[in-house]
Amino acid sequence: MKYSGWPDPSELVVGKVDEIADFGVFVDLSEYEDKRGLVHISEVASGWIKNVRDHVSVGQTVVAKVLDVDEGSQQIDLSLKDVNDHQRSEKVREWKSEQKADNWMTIAFGEDIDDEQYATIANEFLAEFGSLYAGFEEAAIHGGEALADTDLTDDEIDAIVETARENVSVPYVTVAGYVDLTSPDSAGVDVIREALHAAEGNGDIPEEVELDVTYVGSPEYRIRVQAPDYKTAESELEASADRAAASVTERGGTAEFHRERRSDDE
Repeated sequence: MKYSGWPDPSELVVGKVDEIADFGVFVDLSEYEDKRGLVHISEVASGWIKNVRDHVSVGQTVVAKVLDVDEGSQQIDLSLKDVNDHQRSEKVREWKSEQKADNWMTIAFGEDIDDEQYATIANEFLAEFGSLYAGFEEAAIHGGEALADTDLTDDEIDAIVETARENVSVPYVTVAGYVDLTSPDSAGVDVIREALHAAEGNGDIPEEVELDVTYVGSPEYRIRVQAPDYKTAESELEASADRAAASVTERGGTAEFHRERRSDDE
């Protein structure tokens, strides 16, 4: 994805050095269509510079700060020396994330996605989440609910969610569900307690997964799972509910799993 407009002064941009002259460096801006900037020799590095090529090379990817934009003369003045190491690494990370998201758009809608559809979806993501990558990340974590306030079609949302859940790795994902447990047994309290222990996995939960079961309101209990990815979280949630159901029904009780809370009070 490339922006069709112009960068703003003070913005950090990613580009590739495509020409080096005695007076400075020309940079092709990777995030903007047909935009090229100039880093004057005085903005390449701090201190006196004997040879620009000692600091940059043709083909090198750089992060620069936009100093000035003159649309009339089609000129963008850039600085390399005004970008510190932290800013550089963060900008490169963001840029690589957007490249991933661009690839996910192709996976979701095919190689032949037209520019108009791409732009419509991208603009919705930018308005709602700030970036393409953030939109896919939210879709991976929260599914279609994350895109409910956008103007995307149901088919577009389904394609995005499916692609996100297959491809996006997030630091962690939290999912929750509820299970209603009842027991007519005279020792019903013990039956329910055993079912809850079963739901918690009896200590046999993967190390990277956090799972807890809490009382919401009779007969409802909440199962909360935190895991590195959506598939693992959903799998562990389902397994937890199944364990509780198997335990309580074996003793003549009933179990019902649902995603939304029903009790008024916790």
